[in-house]
Amino acid sequence: MPVNRNALIRYKTIDKCLQNRFRKWTLNDLIDACSDALYEYEGIDKGVSKRTVQADIQTMRSDKLGYNAPIIVEDRKYYSYADPEYSITNSPLTEQDLNMLNEAVEFMKQFSNFRHFAQLGGMLQKMEDHIHAQQTQTKPVIQFEKNDNLKGLEYLDPLYQAIVKKQALLICYQSFKARRANTFDFHPQLLKEFRNRWFLVGKREKRKAVLFLALDRIISLEPSEVLYDPLKDFDAGLFFKDAIGVSITAGMKPINVRLKVSPLQTPYVKTKPLHHSQTILEEDTNGMEIGLHVVHNFELEKAILAFGDHIRVIAPAGLRRQIYKRLSRIARMYEQQDREVDA
Repeated sequence: MPVNRNALIRYKTIDKCLQNRFRKWTLNDLIDACSDALYEYEGIDKGVSKRTVQADIQTMRSDKLGYNAPIIVEDRKYYSYADPEYSITNSPLTEQDLNMLNEAVEFMKQFSNFRHFAQLGGMLQKMEDHIHAQQTQTKPVIQFEKNDNLKGLEYLDPLYQAIVKKQALLICYQSFKARRANTFDFHPQLLKEFRNRWFLVGKREKRKAVLFLALDRIISLEPSEVLYDPLKDFDAGLFFKDAIGVSITAGMKPINVRLKVSPLQTPYVKTKPLHHSQTILEEDTNGMEIGLHVVHNFELEKAILAFGDHIRVIAPAGLRRQIYKRLSRIARMYEQQDREVDA
């Protein structure tokens, strides 16, 4: 059963009201809430009739849309959910929904081998797994890495829209190092994910340097009155080509890195290269030596340190010294802790 946009707004509004257990909702209250929602989202100012909201409640109670909402009337006046944990957003997909999703997945599979659709693979597997679990009432057999507590994800869509529409933004931002937040005009150009964390790439008003803003450090954003002024000749592919991560500034030159990998970690580094430039220089029973052509940034050091004593920097000397300093500080930190425990 197709549902038009206005009806969906009313259903979601009623659902939100009935989830609020700190207030008692009369039919007139629900009518007012639906009228306000339609005005806010669609600009409709003629209001909603009593008959319409009563029909909406009956539809939500029924199986027409698969809601089966446990809406009750208390004291012949106040509407609420009999189950305080219920929400229409938690309703399982209907068989018709699942069949339509299956058809959509099969359609998208036709394009999965094209270069421009290469990233569809993981998404299609995730959808197929979810559909299978719903249809068979079994647990998912694929688990994707995610962090539901990540901050800033609510900004993904408005930032995407701003980039597409070439809209400058007024952003309130506070980095981890800053004592207080700062508000400035920003010209967004790219959204980039790295290790399950999102970044906005662009530049500040009247500046030329490429700037990265972590979405989890954005406090607020709104459209700016300044004209959109993008980075000139910015090519994201070229800009990030020689980097691991996002700690990079224009003008950084890549270096040739040589690393010695232990026999235990050799298979893993082979199958999951540290960078696309990785090449095998030597390999024997003592492990392998690999080469990288990358910029020296924090993420490179972090990638090396993540392997502990299974990767050793051979060259260049500057990177080798930096890794040695970090490991020395780590060793001193543990030594200090041991002395405090023994004291």
